[in-house]
Amino acid sequence: MEQLPTRAEDMFCYGVYTASHVINQSYAPHLARLGLTYPQYITLTLLWERDGQKVTELAKILRMNTNTLTPLLKRLEALGHIKRTQGDKDKRQIIVRLTPAGRALQDKAPDITACMVNNTSLDHAELNELQRLLKKLTNGLETARQK
Repeated sequence: MEQLPTRAEDMFCYGVYTASHVINQSYAPHLARLGLTYPQYITLTLLWERDGQKVTELAKILRMNTNTLTPLLKRLEALGHIKRTQGDKDKRQIIVRLTPAGRALQDKAPDITACMVNNTSLDHAELNELQRLLKKLTNGLETARQK
């Protein structure tokens, strides 16, 4: 068996953890101009891709439980970016839809994305490879966790 790292800096989880924090910190000033937090921004990006999602669907994609997601959605609704409504067929389901104000924020997002990509010091191929590896890591850990 391969020798596993013992120092925190050499563990893959440390690299993912610190990268996550730096990503959040790097996005913060850009998102502050829009009045958003990073989790709110990610939630809006999912709605920009496909509006009218169920809370349970969003929670699954974001890998959050609904108890964590609900306060985030309440804040986005208070900001006027989304509207939560009951499902037509099942009143227990909550559907999340963008408001015109929430949709308008999408026009500002490409500038943020471009700035962040430029700041990574990774080229297009490296970013694609990183994304592929992160998906593989996430899926592998999720599969193991569900066993």
